[in-house]
Amino acid sequence: MAPARHSPDPSVAEHVGRYLATDGADGHLEGGVPNLVLAHRGRRSGNRYLTGLFYGEDDDRYIVVASGSAITHTHPQWYLNLEAEPTAAVQVLGERFAVRARTADGAERGRLWRMMTDLAPVYRDYAARSRRVIPVVVLERVPGQVPPAFA
Repeated sequence: MAPARHSPDPSVAEHVGRYLATDGADGHLEGGVPNLVLAHRGRRSGNRYLTGLFYGEDDDRYIVVASGSAITHTHPQWYLNLEAEPTAAVQVLGERFAVRARTADGAERGRLWRMMTDLAPVYRDYAARSRRVIPVVVLERVPGQVPPAFA
């Protein structure tokens, strides 16, 4: 199996490298917000990719926001990949596990968006400056499924 590819954004790739090398001891709390590493498969290439993301927790679920690393008018690649293939893997600190992703909507999205903007207020600025509705993604553990290798 080919090694997973890091983000083309050098700062994200460097962050993910530190996180994985230290089981999150260096990188879990980045930007003052908890971070995880998402391992996902490219919807066209089939390549495995690693992305570092801010996260919140809600009833044993992990919540991430598909804002992109800057204010953009398109969804980030990792989000488009999860739409095409919602089965992925996550590393939180030293623990790796399989997840299934889905986009929150309605009242659930509103509640989780407020939770995430309280955790990372920068999302409010992103939303105000973007022409799109920024997705809120729920990552739910898949019991009994072995996550793919991260390396």
